[in-house]
Amino acid sequence: MADKNPTVELQPQFSSPGATPTAWAEARRQLEEAQIYWLSTVRPDGRPHVTPLFAVWQDDALYFGTGADERKAKNLAHNAHCILTTGCNVIAGLDLVAEGEAVRASNEPKLQRVADQFARKYGWHYTVRDGLFHGDEGNVALVYAVAPTTIFGFGKGESFSQTRWRF
Repeated sequence: MADKNPTVELQPQFSSPGATPTAWAEARRQLEEAQIYWLSTVRPDGRPHVTPLFAVWQDDALYFGTGADERKAKNLAHNAHCILTTGCNVIAGLDLVAEGEAVRASNEPKLQRVADQFARKYGWHYTVRDGLFHGDEGNVALVYAVAPTTIFGFGKGESFSQTRWRF
């Protein structure tokens, strides 16, 4: 499936004079290649929860797995709104903030494609069964897809920019 082409907007009030919006192709490449993502969810009592995780970009969404008893799964069962971020902790490069809703993925052919991508990207091999990822160590993971509604890109360096992509 080809990626959607989002509406691209430079936020000039948060950008250097003369800055241009970051191209969607560059942002998508970073979403595909990033090794670590940070998932922000909300606990049932309203407190935030942030945790690092691994994810893959496929079919216009970020996919990640988690155990059913983990805090992030419990939070998402209560409130599916979440944010995934990736980037770097230096004043250079591009940081990305993807907003959306996490939806359980259980279609086994799609899950197999996601599992294959996890194997290529991270070297982790999952068996797909009963709509879940089953790891070699006996771990079982729910799989979530976050199709972003909005992504913000923060370009950093000598000049800086804020780009918004709306889907």
